[in-house]
Amino acid sequence: MIPENRILAALSPAVFDRLAPHLNHVTLERGEVIYTSGERLTHLYFPIDCLFSVTITMQNGATAEVGMVGSREVLGIHALLGNDIGTQTEVMAQISGSAMKIDVQTVREEFDRNGELHDVILRCLQAFLAQVSQTAACNALHPLEQRLSRWLLEAQERLYVDNLPLTQEFLSTMLGVRRAGVTQTAQKLQERKLIQYRRGSVQIINQAGLEASGCECFRRTKTEYDRLLGHQ
Repeated sequence: MIPENRILAALSPAVFDRLAPHLNHVTLERGEVIYTSGERLTHLYFPIDCLFSVTITMQNGATAEVGMVGSREVLGIHALLGNDIGTQTEVMAQISGSAMKIDVQTVREEFDRNGELHDVILRCLQAFLAQVSQTAACNALHPLEQRLSRWLLEAQERLYVDNLPLTQEFLSTMLGVRRAGVTQTAQKLQERKLIQYRRGSVQIINQAGLEASGCECFRRTKTEYDRLLGHQ
């Protein structure tokens, strides 16, 4: 599959052509912060082959991911809904890659036509809320092995690749657990030949097996995305 942002790809030629002159192709590096809590959002991002992490940091400095944004989403939807100031979340590029960047005002003007883009954005928002809700339930109720499997499958779904450039330290931060827990869990998945872990990368070598070892959360979220935004 050729990498593309699926929200942009779903637009009709007429709507896309109105946005196209304002879209800029950008490359983002791992760890690059897109916006922080309390910061005004001036641009939206349509990821192509990068992955954004939406995180919350607690008073004690502990950080955990509450949602990911990739090729199935657009980053910055709240700026179209009357509030362009971020609240308690921070967004960073968790996997480097490219995205299409566009100023908020241009998208807001198209959104306010109450036409096609308006409907697609609202469906995207509903899908993202489903992801956040399922992630919260998964983190609270399921063991680390299932949570890690879900996270890897969610990332793969948005990056079009089986080899994910990830460190165990990064995964432990995203999942809100100790690094030792991720190390032990990744080793179990590797022993069962579901993944292969090398320093700085995780390769999914048996997707069906990884889904079977995980919980229902990945499949539920994917089903909701496909229902709302179409299977692409």
